[in-house]
Amino acid sequence: MLDKPAWGKTCEAVQDLVQESKDLMQDFTDSDALDAAVIPAQQSVEHDEISRYGTLRTWAAHLGMKKAVKLLEQTLQEEKKTDELLTQLAEETVNLKAA
Repeated sequence: MLDKPAWGKTCEAVQDLVQESKDLMQDFTDSDALDAAVIPAQQSVEHDEISRYGTLRTWAAHLGMKKAVKLLEQTLQEEKKTDELLTQLAEETVNLKAA
């Protein structure tokens, strides 16, 4: 839409969150608490994505980029839904198993 190539930059904060999940997986291997430990770490990644997509959507709206707003809103809603599903999974199944 901007007639420029898409590019990305490695985010050290997200890399740290992913590493935290990997560390938890090692710490809780063969434990009933494995999933209960990993879900909140993964939700941290989702929350970062929610924040970023929300900001990008807002910027696009301020710039009058209606098509970009629509796409970013769709992605934002997908990230929020994933977060909600992780919460539901934790509350209805995983946390009970870990307890």
